[in-house]
Amino acid sequence: MHISMWKRALIVLVCLTALFFAMPNLFYNRVQQHNDALVKVHKTGTTTAAEKAAIDGWPSWLPSSIVNLGLDLRGGAYLLAEVQLKNVYVDRMNALWPEVRDALRKDRNTIGGVRRVQSPPGTLKVKIGNPQGMQEALSAIGKLATPVVSLTSVGEKDLAITQDGPDAITIQLSDAEKKATDERTVQQSLEIVRRRIDESGTREPTIQREGNDRILIEVPGISSAGELKKLIGTTAKLTFNQVIRQTSDKNANPGIGNELLPASDQPGVYYVVNATPVVSGGELTDAEPSFDQNGRPAVNFRFGPSGARQFGDYTAAHVGQPFAIVLDKKVISAPVINEAIRGGSGIITGNFTIESSTNLAVLLRAGALPTKLTFLEERTVGPTLGADSIAAGKLAAMVGTAAVMVFMVAVYGMFGWIANFALVLNMAMMFGVLSAIGGTLTLPGIAGIVLTVGMAVDANVLIYERIREELRVSKGPARAIELGYERALSAILDSNITTFMTAVILYWLGAGPVRGFAITLGLGILTSVFTAIYVTRLVIVLWFERRRPKTIVV
Repeated sequence: MHISMWKRALIVLVCLTALFFAMPNLFYNRVQQHNDALVKVHKTGTTTAAEKAAIDGWPSWLPSSIVNLGLDLRGGAYLLAEVQLKNVYVDRMNALWPEVRDALRKDRNTIGGVRRVQSPPGTLKVKIGNPQGMQEALSAIGKLATPVVSLTSVGEKDLAITQDGPDAITIQLSDAEKKATDERTVQQSLEIVRRRIDESGTREPTIQREGNDRILIEVPGISSAGELKKLIGTTAKLTFNQVIRQTSDKNANPGIGNELLPASDQPGVYYVVNATPVVSGGELTDAEPSFDQNGRPAVNFRFGPSGARQFGDYTAAHVGQPFAIVLDKKVISAPVINEAIRGGSGIITGNFTIESSTNLAVLLRAGALPTKLTFLEERTVGPTLGADSIAAGKLAAMVGTAAVMVFMVAVYGMFGWIANFALVLNMAMMFGVLSAIGGTLTLPGIAGIVLTVGMAVDANVLIYERIREELRVSKGPARAIELGYERALSAILDSNITTFMTAVILYWLGAGPVRGFAITLGLGILTSVFTAIYVTRLVIVLWFERRRPKTIVV
């Protein structure tokens, strides 16, 4: 029975590392205040006396990651929102109609009069006065179609154009464009919701996609679901401003009537812009990734009638000059006006990738939600219920742990104490890993920990029973311990692997609290196997080397 020195050192190192990361949880309130103060200082750039005291209250050289408390433990608001994707199709067709009308007017002599007729939502139906010019009309509208900006739909167009009778043309988004639009709309809604909630100063919000068209929003610390809905419904301030000059001096004097604004993606770059916007984001009706005439990624944008007129007059008078796209007092882009932008639509070119052009389009539209959100489920969890949940979870964990520890000592004596030491270490390691990965602890997560407490000693029971069997066939103590660990290993691995697979499936298919349970269960399995196989064996080996007993009682 022997464990090499490097294995001993590795086992001790792993245990100490886990305990090091778990330690901040013993000073939860102090560390939480320290972290909150750092976030506020980072946002505001200033430090108050209270914030400095909170920051100094925890040494900077120690880890400051703690297990976050979930909505059911801390209290807060929960919303499940559905993104109304079909509304986007309707808006796209409404915005497309002026372009279709203008394109057909150029061939009025061949096509005849053009008018829009009643059609299903998300469909644009146009009738022409001269059916003989149908092919010319189809060709003119076809020129409006652009490639779908998606890695999975290369070569496909965004419009499906079909002839509907002798004198009518039906236009709608192609299937590939609908799929790409749905993806962009949901991602854009996620981005907007995240921006609104992050600016509220709340801690650790959970904002994630559920299925194809739903968004799950959980925000600890919000007093009511109504307050959260109001927060999400606010609109970011998006403006298009004249650029006076660019500078690297953050303290530069912008002058009367101007503002000094930072670039959002260029640290150290600032723009002096005219404080009076050329046009506001409220006039923007659409922004989407596209390609320029050279096939490079770009961003198309479109204004309503009023905004189109204002923007057209401005760009005609400022060709060759940059203008700033400002979102929440940050310049997200400053393209140069290459020509007068008439008709309410334009294109932003630059050193874009498909991903960056999509992100810029999202930011351009981040001033307002792309479509209506319907709230399917909402609920508020009060802090009192969260405190009760924590108390109940603590009581369950303590009772369960105490019962298991008493049983192990009663049945296995000194070896039971070794198993209990491994059990406590196992729980500390779980909290260390959860803290290191920024995990969130929920009430089902506490249930997973309590379940792990019972499962953690299973491996020790298997090992100790195997040692007893070897002692019955007159094996010496050292040989019995060695064979006990070797012959119990297969059963330990089989049982824990199947349980771990179940935890993986729960995490993969589940959501919310189910995932919290799966995470703690999976982590508990990994740490319990480690402590049962390696830690207890190391402790027994150290004890055996020191005492050299002739007989042992298990």
